[in-house]
Amino acid sequence: MTEQEQIQTFLAGRRFAVVGASQDREKYGNKVLRAYLQNHRSVVPVHPSASEIEGQRAVPDLASLPEPVDGVSIVTPPAVTEKVVQQAVALGIQHIWMQPGAESPRAIQLARESGANVLAGGPCVLVALRYHE
Repeated sequence: MTEQEQIQTFLAGRRFAVVGASQDREKYGNKVLRAYLQNHRSVVPVHPSASEIEGQRAVPDLASLPEPVDGVSIVTPPAVTEKVVQQAVALGIQHIWMQPGAESPRAIQLARESGANVLAGGPCVLVALRYHE
């Protein structure tokens, strides 16, 4: 599958999570969340201590999601991304998009070994969703 096909497959989902969502509007975790919202996508912010981000109820981790998600965008440091991928795989999430700077070789390997559609080392979801400030 080409990278463009992988992106289309990822974005064909109905519900998403953004792990590393931030309350700080200058941070990429917030911008990624807003990109989903600007495109009228169902999205849940995942943050260990925030209860709400951009008007959306936040959850502390993927295991706390109120409903299953089709895809997860990860905006965390690489060491955290590895743990997030482990959680995603355990929950059967089939679409994982590691945003630039979040990926690590181990996280990519874990995700691919699970058979997931993995996007890493490439474009940012902000470009794919045509995010605007």
